[in-house]
Amino acid sequence: MLLPPKVAHGVADGSVTLAYRRWAKPDVRVGAEFRTVSGVVRVDEVDVVDPDTISDEDARQAGWPDAARLRRQLDKVEQPTTYRVRLSWAGPDPRVALRESADLTDADVADIDARLERLDRASSHGPWTMATLDVIRRRPHTRAPDLAEEMGRERDPFKIDVRKLKNLGLTRSFEVGYEVSPRGLAYLERTTRR
Repeated sequence: MLLPPKVAHGVADGSVTLAYRRWAKPDVRVGAEFRTVSGVVRVDEVDVVDPDTISDEDARQAGWPDAARLRRQLDKVEQPTTYRVRLSWAGPDPRVALRESADLTDADVADIDARLERLDRASSHGPWTMATLDVIRRRPHTRAPDLAEEMGRERDPFKIDVRKLKNLGLTRSFEVGYEVSPRGLAYLERTTRR
């Protein structure tokens, strides 16, 4: 489930507790957790609702000024069922603490080596992990299309690969571009992979 940054920050500060979606069938399950720009959000309830029963207070809890505007937004989606999703903040994104942890043991370096080797072996376009870390290290805060072009790759598959590195705590994303995280820099100093 995607949440706009404003809504995600509202869940984190407690001002947003609901989301309304139109789906053919529920896109999320109770207990599911997902990462947002403000941390991890948990799904606490998923209910079918009649959009005409949404009150102004319900809309405000979903980050909308009033029910009429929320209903107009829902009407833009051609799906048969309206769902109310109750949300809560489950904590900070664990990748944040991971990417800041630069005190790597030999076992940490070996584990990262093994994970990157698996990603390289599973790739349909050949080894990419070290070259991607290198281009991000050399060109921080550079647009993803420009980095992908330098590597001879399409933007979207490149971004998917960078996300895999981010999940390992090796990079961090910005509104424009990326940079190698403290953990990633420490790894690059210690690894023998090239």
